[in-house]
Amino acid sequence: MIAKILGALFLAAGTFALVYHGFSVPKQHSAKMGPIEVRMQDDERVEIPTWAGVASVVAGGGLLLWAGKKK
Repeated sequence: MIAKILGALFLAAGTFALVYHGFSVPKQHSAKMGPIEVRMQDDERVEIPTWAGVASVVAGGGLLLWAGKKK
């Protein structure tokens, strides 16, 4: 049961990595000088290598096949 869940998660994560090639993380910066406060928010892009997505898909598929043949 756990192997099937992990396999599905690896498969989904690998597919996400191959389709989107990464994700954005919001980052907030702030500076305060006396009564003046400045805030800035930007997005930092985290790239996921293609080989990691392929490895995750292969591992997820392998886990699903192994869990299916286990019984």
